[in-house]
Amino acid sequence: MYMNKKAILLLLSGLLIVLAAVGYFLKADYYNNHFLPNTTINTLDVSNLTAVEANQKLVEKADENQFVITDKEKSWKEMRTSSLGVEYDFKQKATDLLAKQNKNTWLLSYLSDHKHTIESNAINEKVLNSALDELSKEVKQLNEQRTPSKNASIEQTDKGFQITPEVYGDAINVTAFIKELKNNLTQGKHTIEMEAFVDKPSVTEKDESLTKELEHIHSITKQTVTYHINGETINVPAETITSWVIYDSKEKHATLDQTAVLNYLTSLAEKYNTSSQPTKFASSKRGTVTVPAGSYSWSIATETEAAALTADLTENKSVDRSPAYQGSASPDSPLIGNTYIEVDLDNQHMWYYKDGKVVLETDIVSGKPKTLTPHGVFYVWNKERNATLRGTNDDGSKYASPVDYWMPVDWTGVGIHDSDWQPEYGGDLWKTRGSHGCINTPPAIMKQLFEKVEVGTPVLIF
Repeated sequence: MYMNKKAILLLLSGLLIVLAAVGYFLKADYYNNHFLPNTTINTLDVSNLTAVEANQKLVEKADENQFVITDKEKSWKEMRTSSLGVEYDFKQKATDLLAKQNKNTWLLSYLSDHKHTIESNAINEKVLNSALDELSKEVKQLNEQRTPSKNASIEQTDKGFQITPEVYGDAINVTAFIKELKNNLTQGKHTIEMEAFVDKPSVTEKDESLTKELEHIHSITKQTVTYHINGETINVPAETITSWVIYDSKEKHATLDQTAVLNYLTSLAEKYNTSSQPTKFASSKRGTVTVPAGSYSWSIATETEAAALTADLTENKSVDRSPAYQGSASPDSPLIGNTYIEVDLDNQHMWYYKDGKVVLETDIVSGKPKTLTPHGVFYVWNKERNATLRGTNDDGSKYASPVDYWMPVDWTGVGIHDSDWQPEYGGDLWKTRGSHGCINTPPAIMKQLFEKVEVGTPVLIF
């Protein structure tokens, strides 16, 4: 009887152990897809939850996350991260954590904590960009009440050029701020301080390059500009030179205002260009006459001279010369010197002056009324022996006139030549026996003139 009780007790004990073991492993199997007791993810209790249930709980909590924008360490704006396009999904990472836990230690889990931190979010770029556009507008509105920082610079005042000190403002660099906010979101950060994006001046009034450039400007304004034009001396006023100087803060160097320089040179051109202005001339018989511009002339090359003048002054060089020019003559000296040919159409007479003295003079026959000889300041641009002059008569027929000596003076075919077909010269013969526009000259005189005159000699016809 005693043995039977002992056997029963052993049997019952064994049965209890088996039941306990079965219960333990059944519970362990439960934790195959549930988190162990005392498990937290991102400080949230997920004990006994499946990965799906844990994800739902984490997402609900994460959707309440705030992104805080501070200004000088005080909250300026708080926004839900979801409104910035942050979308949360922890399911995969929760599943990974679940797979790593030891389900067979579920009982011991009541005695210890299992703390986990995971980040799992994506950015909806469309939502984010829309939110950032609105945020940019708000920050720009804020900047309207703030002072932007400003670099020290060189400015022209009533007292001349001076260094204006830098300004330390409090306006936000919107572009940099928005860019960093986006980076913070991507990295899972939930705060940003706006004051960190206040631009600071990069150039101060003590900047060495700024000081040197101011000295350079002062040096430019101390230079002088003297032009020699057509026998006149033009001194550019110091205040005019100073008004040309500008400081390029972006390139950090002084230069000249090209528009202002060109305007000044254009005013000189309008006054002095012999290509457009008539020439006053002391004639042999008619006193001072005004001769229209012709092929012998020059014009100030304003753009070329502006570049040259800018280069000289910015290199601290004074200017004492004639301006750059274009044309057949030069502004270096008076247009008409002491050597020239004078053709007086009213008196039908021609003179050749060499070094101020008459070398030759003669009566001539100029163009007839229908083909008048043009008035103007011309020059002998070529000399040719035994030439044939060709053209059209009044009736439309062609002519070809051989001459021994030919000196063209303009670009239309007008020149000075011998004319053995003319019986006499001077008076009113031009009205009835006039040329096609050329200066008909007695052959004997023309031979001497041709031998004495050099190419380039001015010819005044009036």
